[in-house]
Amino acid sequence: MTTTFTSYRQITADLTTSLKRVTEKPDVARETEYYLAHIGNVKSIDDFFADSRLYDYALKAHGLEDMGYAKAFMRKVLTEGVASDDAFANKLSDSRYTDLVKSLNFAADGAAATASDKARKGVTEKYARQTLEQDAGEDNAGVRLALYFERMAPGVTNAFGLLADEALAQVVRTIMQVPEAFSAADIDKQADAVSKAIDLKDLQDPQKMSKLMERFTALWELDHATSSYDPLALFGKQSGFGISSDLLLSINTLKLGGR
Repeated sequence: MTTTFTSYRQITADLTTSLKRVTEKPDVARETEYYLAHIGNVKSIDDFFADSRLYDYALKAHGLEDMGYAKAFMRKVLTEGVASDDAFANKLSDSRYTDLVKSLNFAADGAAATASDKARKGVTEKYARQTLEQDAGEDNAGVRLALYFERMAPGVTNAFGLLADEALAQVVRTIMQVPEAFSAADIDKQADAVSKAIDLKDLQDPQKMSKLMERFTALWELDHATSSYDPLALFGKQSGFGISSDLLLSINTLKLGGR
């Protein structure tokens, strides 16, 4: 049986080839072809929501496919953009929403939002990467976690950012070898412990990141050698840290429709 580290290294040793194989899968190629052929026809947020295939593709590309049902929520994210500190997306601790806005920035660019390279090539590249990680997770959740951490962690600026994303936090807890109960501790104490255990500067260094993932995958293998594990319980799950109670209330009052 292939170990978690071996599977991870097989994918990352030649990431370009791994991603190319993903883009050549019939279902991925079909959806990507549709996206590129039709996204240019989208001139507004209304147009975007009107085409479910484009909407679903873009959300999956940004790891938000589980939020597809919450159209009023997603409309608010896109409508307010990211230019203002008070913009809805900027108040959320989850960077996937700001990433979506930056890819399809209707608030700033209007009808020209879908003409940018970010809206076209950028989104299709994100879609391929998301699919790669999901496919890897079907065989081994630890590999998906490692790939996700490698992609997302370099953009984190403090320990709270690692803790706010449950998938990143799971990797951190595994590396630190702390029990699940650690996540119930005071958030400031958690952040302090993480800061002492992991130098965030190391996340910017590919070689140090590789060493960190080698440690994670080895420990993951020991912890989950015989147990069943549900990776979907982690991805897309956020701790809620950084979201005020007023904001959570406003989210709950939004209707599920696109308006």
